Amino acid sequence: MSDSYSDKNVQDEVSELESKSATAARLFDIRRIIGGLFVIYGVIVTIAGIVASDDDIDKAQGVNINLWTGVGMLVLGVFFLAWMKLRPIAPPELPADEPAKK
Repeated sequence: MSDSYSDKNVQDEVSELESKSATAARLFDIRRIIGGLFVIYGVIVTIAGIVASDDDIDKAQGVNINLWTGVGMLVLGVFFLAWMKLRPIAPPELPADEPAKK
């Protein structure tokens, strides 16, 4: 009885699935989501702080709180994105001594 898949075909499929799994893990890295959201909201709040009127600043006791909060959010968002870029997630490695399950 002949199998339609040889060992080479099975190994090729396994390596392809492992690469897709690693790509999916990097795509849904929580640092990317948090960093992206903080950058987007930081830009919006910073713009609101730049165009704030004197009345808005007087309501916050003379502090342009939107500007400072927006800049802080931008810094935090860039930190998360840089962290993700500098320390990417390594794909999990299978032990070499265990045979693959069928």
